[in-house]
Amino acid sequence: MERKMTKYLLEWKNSPYRKPLILQGARQVGKTYILLEFGKKHYENVAYFNFETNPNLIKTFDESIEPSYLVPLLSRIAGQTIIREKTLVIFDEVQLCERALTALKYFCEQAPEYHVIACGSLLGVAVNRKQFSFPVGKVDMKTLYPMDMEEFLLACGEAELVERIKDCFTHNTPMPTALHETAMNYYRQYQVVGGMPDCVSKFVETHDYILVRHIQETILAAYLNDMSKYNKENEIKKTRLVYDNITVQLSKKNTRFQYKLVKKGGRASEFENAIEWLVLSGIVSRIYRAEQAKKPLENYRDIDAFKTYVSDVGLLCAKKEIIPEDILYPTHDLDDFKGGMAENYVCNQLIAGGHSCYYWTGDHGYEVDFLVQLDGAIIPIEVKAAEHTQAKSLNAYRKIYQPSYAIKLSGKNFGMEEGQKAVPLYATFCI
Repeated sequence: MERKMTKYLLEWKNSPYRKPLILQGARQVGKTYILLEFGKKHYENVAYFNFETNPNLIKTFDESIEPSYLVPLLSRIAGQTIIREKTLVIFDEVQLCERALTALKYFCEQAPEYHVIACGSLLGVAVNRKQFSFPVGKVDMKTLYPMDMEEFLLACGEAELVERIKDCFTHNTPMPTALHETAMNYYRQYQVVGGMPDCVSKFVETHDYILVRHIQETILAAYLNDMSKYNKENEIKKTRLVYDNITVQLSKKNTRFQYKLVKKGGRASEFENAIEWLVLSGIVSRIYRAEQAKKPLENYRDIDAFKTYVSDVGLLCAKKEIIPEDILYPTHDLDDFKGGMAENYVCNQLIAGGHSCYYWTGDHGYEVDFLVQLDGAIIPIEVKAAEHTQAKSLNAYRKIYQPSYAIKLSGKNFGMEEGQKAVPLYATFCI
């Protein structure tokens, strides 16, 4: 399956300023697969080392982390010669060996001619441990997310539809009705399947939603296991409570995170470490409120007001035990949840597209779901699950800040009217 990350990896390989790369991402987003495939296509050979399946590797780094010592030894362990510029060296589940991550500094300084990539599921958690020596400034860093809607469509063999969507987005011209309906059907399928590569692969192969749900449940179980295995003992229960509660928060009209919904009388001091763990692990995304829509948005971040979203909308459906039919076919059974689910989907797509997202609130309960910077301007984005919608909050925002235009995501076809760019939900990846 085609992943956009491959283009970045090729640029990294050919860059004269290349440093060892750390590829982050939640469990099961496809880090190992994409690196092995990239290595096979673009290098003479691949030397792959997994610290989870081969814990004895850790002892190798206990003795020395100098490249001159490690390269001959790793060549012997891999059973093949590690050649400068021609071998891709992969350290997988590297969060289990802190000295291996520290060794990246010395590969950068002493042996930059070796191409080294480290990856792991909980690197965000690992590098925030106090005893950890992180190679600051000596590595390139990139995050791999679940497959976005564009990658999903390409996996389904819809390259021509993707190009048509991009063209309509650029020119604000409506899609032909038949193609619009086709794309909306794919959007609903994506909500059920999500972007986990194994789920997408099995769906494309079988169109069996039961099989897809089984894979999703396995991933969710692995997440719960990680919460126990890689967390402080007194934080395990709190982390699970918060994670279980995120879907409850999305069902509320006000989706701002509320500690009292996690536990009666709950406070930030009790659950902030749990939220931080979930964010660092890549399982959850956190979007802060911007007190003012001014550049740089980071300077106006309200650290006490934020929303949380599950990293993959398919896992959200599985976690809520939503049956596919309630998503795939028109029904009112999920009316209270569809808005939150559409927001979660949009958040996933924007973050995968490299955006730093915020949201805005004003007087009289006005709220704009997302603010992003596009071409140097702050653009408000309103999300609606249905086709026929009003945008009072968006209009209120526009009166105050007068952006060059605003984006309204919904089930409605492409178009531009009075400064509002109508974009169908399936085209969020174009932003």
